[in-house]
Amino acid sequence: MAKTTKSVHEVLESQQFKQLVAKRWKVSITLLILLFVIYYGYILLIGYNKPLLATKIGEVTPLGIPLGVLVIVLSWVLTVIYVIWANNSYDPEVRKLKDQLK
Repeated sequence: MAKTTKSVHEVLESQQFKQLVAKRWKVSITLLILLFVIYYGYILLIGYNKPLLATKIGEVTPLGIPLGVLVIVLSWVLTVIYVIWANNSYDPEVRKLKDQLK
């Protein structure tokens, strides 16, 4: 089976490319919203409920410290989720589109 080559314009105007861009935006915006909810939720908690964050866990550690660490860890987790999605879903589809140009 012979491969058909397309021009860059044809690939950019194809439904496959438009769906890929839409999918990337959907994943990116979803993860961005999650990150903002986590980060700004923590900031708002600091601003509006300091007594909760000052609650001691154990003898000396306030609740705010592990929650702050959790915010950082969750941001890493969201990054890992995006990288895994990109490697397994997005990049192979990009390769297919690039192959149409050869």
